[in-house]
Amino acid sequence: MPSIAVIPVLVVPIVWVLGLVVSVAPPPAQVCFVPPIDAPITDPFRMPPCPFCAGNRGIEYGPTRGQQVRALAAGSVDFVGTVAGTRWLVVLHVDGRRASYGRLATIAVSRGDGVRAGQVLGTSSDELYVGLRDGDRPVDPTPLIGRWRHRHRLVPVDGSPGRPVGPPRLVCPNPASGR
Repeated sequence: MPSIAVIPVLVVPIVWVLGLVVSVAPPPAQVCFVPPIDAPITDPFRMPPCPFCAGNRGIEYGPTRGQQVRALAAGSVDFVGTVAGTRWLVVLHVDGRRASYGRLATIAVSRGDGVRAGQVLGTSSDELYVGLRDGDRPVDPTPLIGRWRHRHRLVPVDGSPGRPVGPPRLVCPNPASGR
């Protein structure tokens, strides 16, 4: 009988320890895309209720003509061309998603080129469309796009020159906080 009583005592701590080990495993990495352009969003993503219904399957920006358009993430250029008189570019990302950039004034890459996150793809017209697809399904890229932030710094009040501003860092959205 004593050996039977020992078994539950040993099993419970082992399960508790294993559960603790599993719960401290790091969560999967969050996606954080480089902003494609520094411009206001003029028309946000609106998932249509059906495949042929009205909506906006991407984000519309209102840039100044000639602004640089940058790749959201690393990948390879899958399509470059003109569709109905509009310049388009599609990048196939390493995670399998495709980003579409439309209404470009110029295109600086060619089909098959590898691109880095943040690499200049071309320049904007007075409008820019950016869409993201996972397979054939449109995905809202807005919560996945980070923002460039500079470090706060103190400015001397005695008239001496302040330290130069350092490079900005990409601050990514935090889905848990809703920001």
